[in-house]
Amino acid sequence: MYAALFLLYVVVEIAALVLVGHAIGVLWTVLLLLGGTLIGLLLMRSQWRRVMDGLRRAAGGDGSPGAAVADGALVALGSALMFVPGLVTSVLGLLFLIPPTRWALRPVVVLLAGGRAATVAAGAEAFARAPRRGRGEVIEGEVVDEVFEGEVIDEDPRTPTRDPRVLP
Repeated sequence: MYAALFLLYVVVEIAALVLVGHAIGVLWTVLLLLGGTLIGLLLMRSQWRRVMDGLRRAAGGDGSPGAAVADGALVALGSALMFVPGLVTSVLGLLFLIPPTRWALRPVVVLLAGGRAATVAAGAEAFARAPRRGRGEVIEGEVVDEVFEGEVIDEDPRTPTRDPRVLP
């Protein structure tokens, strides 16, 4: 199955490069690939910052955890597609990195993830609203050290001792 998917990927990418190269020329196709990669790298950097800010806001209770998680998943997918060589994967990666496209695809991501995304979002929301440690009630108490009195038979615990008063 993976071999068939890889073969499909190769065929689609080669067909796209041939069609675009025939339509606009080889030099412009190469420049298009390089420009798409540069724009993708710039978008990745800015969108990851945006995702992290959204996650911080959601953790603080200001934003929606579900939207932050879905945005993170879409940016991660777009970033991964930008590293796969090819024209089609670069265009798909750019689409996942552009904020309006992510806004439109958020419901699809939640639908595909199903109950798992709802569970993660509910857990993140509960975590954001949970009281933090260190703010609890202090209970006054006293520590008591117990002292046992007795005789030390052998100070080196590695060597077994034999008490002559015990049966041989």
